Amino acid sequence: MRLREPRVLAAVVAAGALLTVAGKYADLAWLVWTFKPLTTAVLCWVAWRRGLAGDRYARLVTAGLLLSLVGDTLLIDPSLFLAGLVAFLLAHLCYLAAFATGVGWFPRLQPFGAAAVVAGAVLLVLWPSLPGSLRLPVLAYVLAIGLMVGQAHARAAIAPLRENRRAAAGATLFLLSDALLAIDRFHTPFPAAPLVVLGSYWAAQTLITLSIPDAELEPEPLRVRG
Repeated sequence: MRLREPRVLAAVVAAGALLTVAGKYADLAWLVWTFKPLTTAVLCWVAWRRGLAGDRYARLVTAGLLLSLVGDTLLIDPSLFLAGLVAFLLAHLCYLAAFATGVGWFPRLQPFGAAAVVAGAVLLVLWPSLPGSLRLPVLAYVLAIGLMVGQAHARAAIAPLRENRRAAAGATLFLLSDALLAIDRFHTPFPAAPLVVLGSYWAAQTLITLSIPDAELEPEPLRVRG
């Protein structure tokens, strides 16, 4: 068994997620401080191992995961929310650039329209309850993740490879996770938030990690639809 194999990686990430969630529900800070960064660090390592060929896509996804690791660590401390938000905004910009590799920017407009509707609806719900100091950063963040999701789906539409479909699914789950996190923090707290937010978050990051073709395997050619 190799950690970078999808089933093995999914099992390891699921275990880390469950331990982190257990730490949150049981108010065991040491569990959260240990397994929240460690779970994302595993994904960083797997991304590096899968992308040993060193192409631009692999480098950008790995950079996004490293920035996510920084964000995960910062967000453990509620007082560092803004710093964590900035780290994840930069991660989304890395993913956005990665998803443009080989297909160009905005190759299909329909996915961007759909992403804008969903992201805009979430922002509309949150806006009245957002603190004034966070409105501009949150607006920038929503714009970044909306573009990232649209670019991922546009990439999958014109180059329907397994890895691109994984990236699109991961981007969608990331948007879902962030929406649930924001609703819980700023609008309507709900008891299941740690489970559904972190579960969907690490599912998203795992899929994005697995969108890097394994450097030891023969990668599929990038087939672009006209």
